[in-house]
Amino acid sequence: MTPRQISNSSINQIMLIIIIILIGIVIFTNLYYYFPGFLGAITLYILFRHSYFKLTEQRKWNKSLSSLLFILLSIVFIVLPVWGIIDYLMPQITSLLNNTDNIVTQFNLLKEYLSDKPLLKDIDLSDEALVANLQRLTKYLPNILNSVAEVGVNILVTLFVLYFMQVHGRKMEYYIISAIPFSLKSKQEIWDEVYLMVRSNALGIPILGVCQGIVAMLGYWIFDVDNFILMGILTGVSSIVPVLGTMTIYIPLAIITVASGQTANGIGIGLYGLILIGSIDNILRFTILKTLGNVPPLITVFGVLLGLKLFGMLGLIFGPLILSSVGVLIKVYSNEFGKSKPIKLPGEF
Repeated sequence: MTPRQISNSSINQIMLIIIIILIGIVIFTNLYYYFPGFLGAITLYILFRHSYFKLTEQRKWNKSLSSLLFILLSIVFIVLPVWGIIDYLMPQITSLLNNTDNIVTQFNLLKEYLSDKPLLKDIDLSDEALVANLQRLTKYLPNILNSVAEVGVNILVTLFVLYFMQVHGRKMEYYIISAIPFSLKSKQEIWDEVYLMVRSNALGIPILGVCQGIVAMLGYWIFDVDNFILMGILTGVSSIVPVLGTMTIYIPLAIITVASGQTANGIGIGLYGLILIGSIDNILRFTILKTLGNVPPLITVFGVLLGLKLFGMLGLIFGPLILSSVGVLIKVYSNEFGKSKPIKLPGEF
């Protein structure tokens, strides 16, 4: 029996795929510095896509001017507010960290307070443990405040790429759709998943952070927290921390306040955080965020961990997308190659 030969067409196809992958790796490794800018452009393109095509195709607006309008809106409502927050936080955090005497005093008060408390006294607050915990924590924290030059360059890349993506949007989409070798059903499922993840995370995470930050700021002002504006902003930012979220700010703050002798205020901060700040997350997830996209919590948590490590801040959007793509690809595989029928598992009725 003659062994089956691999056709030249299959070999050529495999070689072409390998060449495309190798070229893609070369491009990615050499342009990695600008990668956050490309991800930002993709995010804004997806968010503005419907409105942009409505203006240019239904109302016949000029494509270039419409794109410049959306770029201006991005600068006014996204770039400037984020830049303003960073500009406010930098000197505040620097001043806070430079005040070493106050930090040491607060830390010693905390150690003294916990030294005779049941369960809490077993917490290791030695200098070595503090350093080890900080190192473990920073491994998962994104490099939010990169160099000013890098942030500025990637903002310019985002807006520059967004312009050409929008002006040539239909051609770009047609090219990408034609290049994907799947059925229309599979292509639609891929697009639906991408749109859901980008929309839910790009809009949902900032909405959640702003709402929790404002509520926290109000509570800190009521309970007489020093620099309550800074603490409120940090609480809003901490909403991106997986699992623990805003508790990473208000719980230590409550304990330190109690340790410094302000027992009523400390208890008030703790209860306010658990009841109001924490409940904002649940309220928004069942109202506003549910309309943006009902993303499973496990995908959000582990996707954020993955994304922050890979892409920094934009990993908040694309980390869950990468994780959820596994399920989408399984669906695509089932659509394209699956032939088996669903089975009834034991115990099902």
